[in-house]
Parts: sequence; structure tokens; C-alpha cells
Amino acid sequence: MAKLLSGKEVTASLNEEIRKKTELLTAHHITPKLGIIRIGEREDDISYERGATKRCETLGVSYEKFLLPEDASEEMVLNTIAQVNEADDIHGVLLFRPLPRHLDENKIINALAVEKDIDGITDRSMASVFLGKQTGFAPCTPSACMKILDHYGIDCSGKKAVVIGRSPVVGKPAAMMLLQKNATVTICHTKTKDMPSVVKEADIVIVAAGRAGVIGADYLRAGQTVIDVGINVNEEGKLCGDVNFADAEPVVDAITPVPGGVGSVTTSVLIEHVVDAALLKAGLAIL
Repeated sequence: MAKLLSGKEVTASLNEEIRKKTELLTAHHITPKLGIIRIGEREDDISYERGATKRCETLGVSYEKFLLPEDASEEMVLNTIAQVNEADDIHGVLLFRPLPRHLDENKIINALAVEKDIDGITDRSMASVFLGKQTGFAPCTPSACMKILDHYGIDCSGKKAVVIGRSPVVGKPAAMMLLQKNATVTICHTKTKDMPSVVKEADIVIVAAGRAGVIGADYLRAGQTVIDVGINVNEEGKLCGDVNFADAEPVVDAITPVPGGVGSVTTSVLIEHVVDAALLKAGLAIL
């Protein structure tokens, strides 16, 4: 039976760290603030927004929503980004993606001030991840994966790690962050030949395939740590990951559940980045 890498435990620890930081800011009469830009009414965006605002309220972070219609013009979106860039009281910005297809996503993303890019979406933020520089903020989801590994004392140095998925949102930055932890990293994707044998060689597996239950026991072995990033809805209408948990749990040494794993940690990482951005702006040391 695998050890369950509960996101709840990691989130509780991370939230305590965030509270210490907000207390320091409060002592300097600063309230960290998140700006939320949402275009349209996608249910998954609304759900994440609800979780983020609730976490803000719990941790002493304020927020302001900038809600635009699905058919918002590019000029309207860019004006909104200019507004949050110039707002002195907004320290970090969450821009929901993907954007509607009629918008130039690359142009809009890179209009965001890098110091307020708390989810690592701008080219400059992503470059800092790939170059291993401690400037800007990495994307929140792969950062949450690293928080889980750190919290449970899983040493990556010298270990073989496989990341399944090569998206710029999770797969690629997760691979770079594992390299920074001195892991030997392989990225698997839809064109990888004999993927089960490649994954079986890994000590650490991060799964961001985007398909429910695609990773089963034939990919896994004893001794592995599995971080499941996937959030899907199965045929029964229940949340599930990209890993077939029922098949994997009896085989591997440790695994994150879905729900209750990476997702909850990701929300707290987002809030931590807002608070850290406020500390940096104020010239205060990040604890």
C-alpha cells in the first residue's frame, strides 16, 4: 500500500508560512492584493476563482475581480491589463487561460508586468525558470509539485525522474524545476515510443497527460513516487487524475490522490506568490 501524499497536509504547512509573511506586511501597513482577470464564464475558471478568493480571505489577502465578456475586444483586455499593471495596490495578477480564440494570447500575456506575473505565464517569467534564475515566479502547478516533494522529504538529487506531458503550463517547467533539484529528467509525450518501459525506469513520476486514468499499473513499479497533476471527470461524474489510482496505489511507494493532492496546494502557492510579490515591492526579505 502506497503512502498517500496528502495535499491537505502540505497546504496547512504552507498556509502557516503565508500567515507569517502577511503578519510582516501588516506590521508595515501593507495588505497584499490579488487582481483576477477572467474573460467569459468557463465553469472551471469560476471554480478555481472561487477557491482562490476563499483562500485569500482565509490568509488575509485582498482581491479585486476584473470580469470581461466572452466577446471582449483585444483593446478592452489590454486596457484591463494596463489598469492592473498601474494599480499600486495590486501586487499579483491571475489571468485565466486559455483566452477566447479571437484574442492574441501571446500579445496579451506578455503585456502583463513581469513583477505581477504570479503564475509564470509571461515569456520573461518562463525564461527565468529555464535559466534557473530566482527572478519572477514559476507557474503555480509545477511549483506545487515541488512543494509536495519537499514537504515529504523526497530527495530528487541523482534520481531518475519522468514528466509525462510537455505543455508550457506544467510539463516543461516541472522538468526544469526537477533539473534544478539535480534529478536526471526525461519528458514523455504522445510520440514517445514504449512509454511504459521509460516510465518504469523512473524513481519520480510527474503525470500531466491530460487524460483520465491513462497511466496504469503497466507503467509503474515498486519504489516510485507518483505526483498526479491531472484533474478529470470520469464516467461516473467523479473527479479523477491522469493516473488510475486503484491500479497504481498497490504498486508504487507514494502517490498523490485526486482530489486532495496537487490542486489544493496550487491554490496556496498562488496566494504565496502574491504575498511574496508584495514583500519584494516593499523591499522586505522573503521569509
